[in-house]
Amino acid sequence: MVHLWVRAESRANEQRVGVTPEGVAALIDQGFRVTVEESPHRILPIADYRAAGAAIAPNDSWPDAPGDAIIFGIKELPEDGAPLAHRHIMFGHAYKGQPAGQALLRRFRDGGGTLYDLEYLTDDNGRRLAAFGYWAGYAGAAVTLKAWAAQRRGGICGPVDTWPSQDALETELRAELDATGAPRPHTIVIGALGRVGSGASDLLTRMGVRVTKWDMAETAGGGPFPEVLAHEMFINCILASPQTPVFVPPNAVNPGRLLTVIGDVACDPSSSFNPVKVYDRVTDWARPVIRVAEQPPLDVMAIDNLPSLLPRESSLDYAGQLLPVLKQLDHIDQGAWGRAGALFRDHLAALSA
Repeated sequence: MVHLWVRAESRANEQRVGVTPEGVAALIDQGFRVTVEESPHRILPIADYRAAGAAIAPNDSWPDAPGDAIIFGIKELPEDGAPLAHRHIMFGHAYKGQPAGQALLRRFRDGGGTLYDLEYLTDDNGRRLAAFGYWAGYAGAAVTLKAWAAQRRGGICGPVDTWPSQDALETELRAELDATGAPRPHTIVIGALGRVGSGASDLLTRMGVRVTKWDMAETAGGGPFPEVLAHEMFINCILASPQTPVFVPPNAVNPGRLLTVIGDVACDPSSSFNPVKVYDRVTDWARPVIRVAEQPPLDVMAIDNLPSLLPRESSLDYAGQLLPVLKQLDHIDQGAWGRAGALFRDHLAALSA
């Protein structure tokens, strides 16, 4: 019997969850055992999971879960260095050479556990089966527009927090933009045909922003791309890879550009593949942007948990995509799970001491 253990998220500001109470009921009907940890932050109430038939466990009790339990979360585990003995489903961010990712792999090596990275659950053609991308793009474009509005007021973007709904976000943002008295910024979105780019483009269009949409065809030449600097705002929606060209080179901080705000929704500054070369660290909800130039200003938004700003919409959407894949956990060595496990073993084998 598959025992799925849904852990509470330990990261600050993380209210998302990857399975709904309805999804839990469906898994139990299929013969799964499901345990859900209590959480002070989760957007969906624990009472609904209990009513769906899940066993309820205390917050952060997963280290003591039975050895055969599959621990399921969204974001990273506490970085306490403890060996990891269980099978874990989560976004590990461990396969692109990031220092934290290497440390995570060592914890799995030391504990004998396995990582099934949600980012690499793919079909036979390599397409991801479930992603938060749309809402990452949507929220990322919203925060980037907030940064532009703050610039127009002569300041810098202040703290952000969760919105109770998509409608609440749009109402607040539209009022901020209207209050500037300025035309909306002409914006370029790279990766516009993907999930992330679609979300960003939809938000921008709903706010009355004129959008230039680029994707693989427009960037195939490898750059440089002066068109990016000729827009007031740039949203990067391309997941970094060795083939990704540089979109914003280090010298883009110099004068002579229209560009004043970058939203790096892909947000991978610690990777050598990062195509936005003017910043070196992620931002957060308390300080959503980094100002990397002053004359004229250039602010970079690089929050790495953007879908959490709309936790209800993003959780319901993602959980709906993922449920058919979760139902295949009773054949974890096959299909998407088998591929994810093989990828983990390949990276573990290549891990340095």
